[in-house]
Amino acid sequence: MIPPAQLPDPIPDSLSSMVHYTRLTPWKANNEIRRLLIWPRVRLLFAWAGIAWGTNWRFYGVPLIQRHRASTIRIGDGMELRSSLISNPLGPAHPVILSTRRAGAIIQIGANFGMTGGSICADHSITMGDRVTVGANTIIVDTDFHPLDPVTRQRDPMNGATAPILIEDDVFIGMNCLILKGVRIGQSSVIGAGSIVTRDVPPGVIAAGNPLRIIKTL
Repeated sequence: MIPPAQLPDPIPDSLSSMVHYTRLTPWKANNEIRRLLIWPRVRLLFAWAGIAWGTNWRFYGVPLIQRHRASTIRIGDGMELRSSLISNPLGPAHPVILSTRRAGAIIQIGANFGMTGGSICADHSITMGDRVTVGANTIIVDTDFHPLDPVTRQRDPMNGATAPILIEDDVFIGMNCLILKGVRIGQSSVIGAGSIVTRDVPPGVIAAGNPLRIIKTL
């Protein structure tokens, strides 16, 4: 039997239990108050960036948005982004960054997406399904940014190779991962913390490491 001190906190279902829960975890109450206070600022930020507002979005801290005006960012309902240092015990290194750098670039994210810190940067396209969760300080980027050839790099330093990224439904990506161009992560797979993903991951597996390898099938 689990000792009483180790039992999980109940989900508040009444005013009295909410007061009790707040007393036990006061930092969570602080996060909720801050979330409500920044709501107008975040709503204006998305409107200025030309991104349609979804329902049941929650923001803990203000994200950074860099949208090329000839690109597309679409996000489904139920998104939760944690950008402030106090919003997650893992400590986001910086706010969540959503960036499309070129005309025609696409970031397409399904419903119930969650992310803490980190960056999503598209020169080509990054597509995610529903219920994708991304751990703290993970970077998802579909471009090399800079050409590998030195002559090309001198002539056009921002013209690195690009390839689309596809992350399917119910994928969980651990903290401090790097998801690089041209990969597909299959439905319901888990990427272990600190992994570097440079090749496709099949559905329903746990994969981790650098180089990435399949640990087990779920």
